Amino acid sequence: MRYLTIALTKGRLADKTLELFRKVGIASAGADDKETRKLIFTNEEMKVRFFLAKGTDVPTYVAYGAADIGIVGRDTILEEGRKIYEVLDLGYGKCRMCICGPLSAKEILNSGAEFRVATKYPNIAKDYFHNRKHQTVEIIKMNGSIELAPIVGLSEVICDIVETGTTLKENGLHVLEEVCDLSARVVVNQVSMKMENERITELIRKLMEALNED
Repeated sequence: MRYLTIALTKGRLADKTLELFRKVGIASAGADDKETRKLIFTNEEMKVRFFLAKGTDVPTYVAYGAADIGIVGRDTILEEGRKIYEVLDLGYGKCRMCICGPLSAKEILNSGAEFRVATKYPNIAKDYFHNRKHQTVEIIKMNGSIELAPIVGLSEVICDIVETGTTLKENGLHVLEEVCDLSARVVVNQVSMKMENERITELIRKLMEALNED
C-alpha cells in the first residue's frame, strides 16, 4: 500500500487539523512537536504521511500530486485557482473576505466611477469586482498592512480578510461589502481521487463524523 500524503497549512490550522486527525485514529508521528526541524512525519501503521507547508503552497502541492490531500483556507484556494477538488468544509478558521474602507467610500463603491482597491488577494478582488459586480477597478497588489492603503490615499478601499474587525475599527475603517465566507477546507488531487478513491472517501467520512460529534 502506498502512502497517502497530506499537506497541512502551518500554524493554527495545522494544530486544529492534527487534533481532528487524532480523533479519527490517525496520529501525526510528531508533526505537532513545536521544536522539531523534521519536514515529513510518517505514520507507518496507517500508511499516511504529513508535511507542513506555507498556506499559499498547499494547493500547488496538491495540484501537482506531491500531496494527495491538503488542508488549507478557502481564501488560498480561491486566490491560487489550482485544479483541485474541494471536498469538505472543516468549519474552523472561520472569517470573511470583505471590502473595507472609510464610510465615505460607500458612495464610490456604487457610483460607477473607477477606483483603486488594495489587496493581498488580487485574483479574488478581480473576480468580485469584474465578474460579479461588473465594475472597473484598479487593483493594487500589496503584502504588508493593507489597512494603511486607504488611510494614506493609496486606494479608496481594500479587499481583505476580516476576523474580529478590531484592526479596522482602530484605524477608522468599516466593512462595506462582504465578498464571501471563509474557513478551512479539505482539497484533493484529481488523480488521487480516482486512484485512491476508497481510502480518501473513507477518510473524509471519518472526518465528517468527528466534526458532527463536536
